[in-house]
Amino acid sequence: MANAQPIIIMRVHKGGHDGHHGGAWKVAYADFVTAMMAFFLLLWLRNVTTDEQKSGIADCFAPSAASKSESGSGAILSGQSMSSQGARISNTAPPSVVMVMTPPSRERPTDPGDQGGAIEASEGKAPEKREGEQTEKGEQATREPNERELQQKLAEREQKAFAEAAQRLKEVVENVPGLAELKKNILIDNTPEGLRIQLVDQDGTSMFSRGSSSMSEQTRTVLAKIAEVAARLPKRISITGHTDATPFRTAGGYGNWELSADRANASRRVLTDAGLAPDRVAEVSGKAETEPLVKEDPFQPSNRRISIVLLREAGSLASPALPKQFQQALPNGRKPQ
Repeated sequence: MANAQPIIIMRVHKGGHDGHHGGAWKVAYADFVTAMMAFFLLLWLRNVTTDEQKSGIADCFAPSAASKSESGSGAILSGQSMSSQGARISNTAPPSVVMVMTPPSRERPTDPGDQGGAIEASEGKAPEKREGEQTEKGEQATREPNERELQQKLAEREQKAFAEAAQRLKEVVENVPGLAELKKNILIDNTPEGLRIQLVDQDGTSMFSRGSSSMSEQTRTVLAKIAEVAARLPKRISITGHTDATPFRTAGGYGNWELSADRANASRRVLTDAGLAPDRVAEVSGKAETEPLVKEDPFQPSNRRISIVLLREAGSLASPALPKQFQQALPNGRKPQ
């Protein structure tokens, strides 16, 4: 035993730097980051919410006070009214609190049957008008005058273009050799449908052969000039043929209806051959003697005519008179009907 060597146990203590390499700092850092995120989230919410939404959020955290009206002895929970006057609370039932939260949205209910309207009425305040409704009515009131003004400007611009076209046609007829004597056969006026150009027969001057859709060379030339004028305006046109009330019928049943329609269609062919785009023609029709130009005398030669209308796009407008030279061709100074 005397020779036994002592046993030496060496213990190494580690963790002298636990304060630096432990996990406590991570918890503190995570709390700090969470707090900063909540802070910046609060700043963002304050920036993007409206005053009404902030008021609604604040009402969520506002304590609800019970009514102080009493009905009974006045002791705690002994006859106190929590809602309407005189409504006694049961001694065995737990007390209840009713909270009414204001909607945080922009549009508040204004219907007296809604909860918000009932609360405002009970407090003696008039229901607020909806901001969106006021804005919509204001925009509608502003939009309607703007649309009317735009329609008026378009109609005035259209009427100016019609007047220029009428003046251009007048100059063409007067300056082209051989057409000056046909000036009395051309009537130009404004109608609710548009600018109407009519080629009418006169005593001794006919646009078409009697009882036929074959037109004279002068008529063909005038129609070609009308096509040149109409091609400058982006308007669709309608072509209508008319006859007088003189009975006309062939053995095959061909009468004034067929004759007026054939004359209108022949005029369409001349216009398109002269350069008018075929898709500009909106309507070709024959009216026979149903719409006389001189209603007092349906047998008047002036009732035999071709009517070409440059159709309006901006609606009807009271327009100034066009050149009077085109409106003096009817007998006794009558104007077109």
